[in-house]
Amino acid sequence: MNLISKTLSAVALGLTLSGAVQAAEMADTITITSPAFGHHGDIPLANTAYGDNLSPQLSWSNLPAGTVQLALVMDDPVAPTPQPFVHWVAYNIPAAASQLPASLSKDAMVTGIPALAGMVNGVNGTRQAGYFGPRPPVDGKVHMYHFRFYALDSALNLPEGLNKDALLEAIEGHVIGTGMLMGHYEQK
Repeated sequence: MNLISKTLSAVALGLTLSGAVQAAEMADTITITSPAFGHHGDIPLANTAYGDNLSPQLSWSNLPAGTVQLALVMDDPVAPTPQPFVHWVAYNIPAAASQLPASLSKDAMVTGIPALAGMVNGVNGTRQAGYFGPRPPVDGKVHMYHFRFYALDSALNLPEGLNKDALLEAIEGHVIGTGMLMGHYEQK
């Protein structure tokens, strides 16, 4: 590899890393809502693994111009694990869709909903596909559940089986907007 190639590679790497930092520090501009709970509200028992373990309906608006697909990561940064516990990973969500319906299938490939054609449920912290609702220990803490959406500038059409880390690596450099809905749950 000659000096010019090394310099171009370093510049490209620097731009990629710079883009990742920018995405992580990006101000939320996408509005995420749910009829099940408000931002900073309590997640209903039915949407927890202590209840029926049903995914809540999630809707979005204010997508940035140029959004082609969306991705979702739901995690709990209060969980007593080295990293936030991952409850849901979903991707290849068409930007033309306006919501994820309640009680969405936990199958890896989401089928039967034309507006969500191509959507994939990735691997959560239990190493299963689909939504895994809050199930915090009885630890006297109110746990926070971040439902973070990422607007992407292209149709990445990612394969089944990605976890949070693999998804975030795959979308690096394609994130043009973010939005988050935070719910709370405490098991007493």
